Amino acid sequence: MRIEAAASAPAGWDEYVARHPEATAYHRSQAVMIGQNAFGLTTLFITAYENSTIVGVLPLVAQSSRLFGRFLVSLPFVTYGGILADDGVIAAALAARAAEAAKARHYDHVELRHTRPMPELALAERLDKVSMILTLPSASDALARQLGAKLRSQIRRGERENLEMIWGGKALIPDFYQVFAPAMHALGTPVYPRRFFEVAYDALSSVAELLVVKMKGRAHAVAFLVNHGTTMEVPWAVASPEAKNHSVNMRMYWELLTHSIEAGAKAFDFGRSTQDSGTYRFKAQWGATPHQLHWHYWLPTGAPVPKLNASNPKYARAAAAWRRMPLWCANLIGPHLIKNLP
Repeated sequence: MRIEAAASAPAGWDEYVARHPEATAYHRSQAVMIGQNAFGLTTLFITAYENSTIVGVLPLVAQSSRLFGRFLVSLPFVTYGGILADDGVIAAALAARAAEAAKARHYDHVELRHTRPMPELALAERLDKVSMILTLPSASDALARQLGAKLRSQIRRGERENLEMIWGGKALIPDFYQVFAPAMHALGTPVYPRRFFEVAYDALSSVAELLVVKMKGRAHAVAFLVNHGTTMEVPWAVASPEAKNHSVNMRMYWELLTHSIEAGAKAFDFGRSTQDSGTYRFKAQWGATPHQLHWHYWLPTGAPVPKLNASNPKYARAAAAWRRMPLWCANLIGPHLIKNLP
């Protein structure tokens, strides 16, 4: 077996991803490059070969933060990434090559985002995140029955607002961003620049759609939908406070679910959450069930698993300060910070 690392995807990368059963849309070479094309981050494509045949791949993106150090991630900004390989021996070899790259560049850790345990890697593991996934019936009326009376009532409440549902592509990003930016500020999170979503859409255009929900002519709820084959995922979805007060967010999710059923999807991925958090409970009310995420780490000897979340006091203090910052200032500074938060 031969393992090579390169700054661009080798010939055959996307063909291997297309036939691997654990691949996601984010493993495709264009999607791996989102961080580089949006922020100038360094990308590394690690590829395992048997003779001239690809038998495993691992995409990595380098990030550097004053708060959290320097690290390699597969993949930042999204839930899914990590190793795709024909077997455990190849997977372990790819992880070892990633560790070598981190050591050579003096990085603090490597984070690999997987959807299953991988004991063959012999790496530290983090288990505080889950994906919330709903198995979809074959028809929307069956979905309505399984949701229950309370949820159906909230959906109908949103429908009374005479909402405009607009499906489209890149042209909807300005409306999307108009809702997204203030929502992130309210959460205490630096906001992605609008260019990030333009780059992400370009990379995922064959499998991505945007939904903008307008109330009284103004965008109030928005979602970015990605098709992973039989599963539809919504990595980014937000609603204004006014939209939530009128159950517009509930009507938006009903639109996302029925649209996914009509597209032939078998499952709907509401995105990742921390167990028992507010977002976890919101997604669970739709019938979504938790699917454990397994994030594996190469670490220098004796180093703890990093906590780049609210359980880290540094992160919590930064989030509190961010919420107090004026929105115009947060929108100006945020894009320079978020590029190095995975």
